[in-house]
Amino acid sequence: MVIITQNITQELNTYLSSHKYDKIFVLTDTNTVDKCLPLFADAFQGMDHQTITIEEGDINKNIRQVCAVWDVLSQNGASRHSLLINAGGGMVTDLGGFAGATFKRGLHTLNIPTTLMASVDAAVGGKTGINYHGLKNEIGSFYQPDCVMVDCIFLKTLDRDNLLSGYAEMIKHGLISEQKVYYETLTFDVEHPDFEKLSESVGTSIAIKERFVKADFQEKGIRKALNLGHTVGHAFESLSIAKNRPVLHGLAIAAGLVCELYLSHKACNMPVDLLRQATNFVKTHYPPLFFGCNDYETIFEIMRHDKKNEDNRILFTLLGGIGDVRINQEVNKPLTLESFDLYRENMY
Repeated sequence: MVIITQNITQELNTYLSSHKYDKIFVLTDTNTVDKCLPLFADAFQGMDHQTITIEEGDINKNIRQVCAVWDVLSQNGASRHSLLINAGGGMVTDLGGFAGATFKRGLHTLNIPTTLMASVDAAVGGKTGINYHGLKNEIGSFYQPDCVMVDCIFLKTLDRDNLLSGYAEMIKHGLISEQKVYYETLTFDVEHPDFEKLSESVGTSIAIKERFVKADFQEKGIRKALNLGHTVGHAFESLSIAKNRPVLHGLAIAAGLVCELYLSHKACNMPVDLLRQATNFVKTHYPPLFFGCNDYETIFEIMRHDKKNEDNRILFTLLGGIGDVRINQEVNKPLTLESFDLYRENMY
């Protein structure tokens, strides 16, 4: 259940008052605990709850932090009837969702996304996970939260890069849905956002994702549409972590979209104008990812470990056009490396 609200404190208080949990835990990170928790702390008035704070940043989305959450849950008598509220960006909702899914084989979880990325993507859909051996979300599970509460009040706390990070997923949702949504996404003023209008667009974006999730929860088929841009994008992100220069997830996905739209044009005859539009938008608004030809083999090798692969074949989600999704597409290595050239030639 996803609730889009303009009063997170009232909504959460009403929800908690109407449900019986033996214990309530609130997971935050070192950024969220200061910037976002005060915006809804009043929801817990008169309720016994405990805050768990982990280190911020995707580089900390690891098993050590999960163990820290498990330790607090265990030491404080959490049970299957307890609630873990994951309040934060995608790192918190991914890691907290995984901790909640695995502690005593699953307690109750509720997500409060505080970034645009978490609101339109990470907190919705039931995917949980952590990074492992330098690979994005290598360990995880499918585990639906009891509820997701989205309030765009948190988006006003974001810097430009974090807003752009989440917006990359909204661009993707437009590409896999329909022309009207995609056009509205590209014409929105991301540099001077109208937060009321953005809230409406967030609702539309969430509805698009939910439609694919409902049709294919465990990603056996059409839910793979949501992976557009992610096969290359995750590899870029993993490379940045390996080089100790981590980039935000959505900035890597924006770069991945450029590469995979090029592959869509070459392999699926997607109109070149669509490639040019998206490439121009990314070039105009997104900081470039810097990598060289000597990184190509490393990037390609990382892609070999992508979870969507089958029989050692790298499989992409590509497009024939807006809304024309082609899942499980195999592309040869030379063309894949050519897409890296295309990105560097247009972004630098």
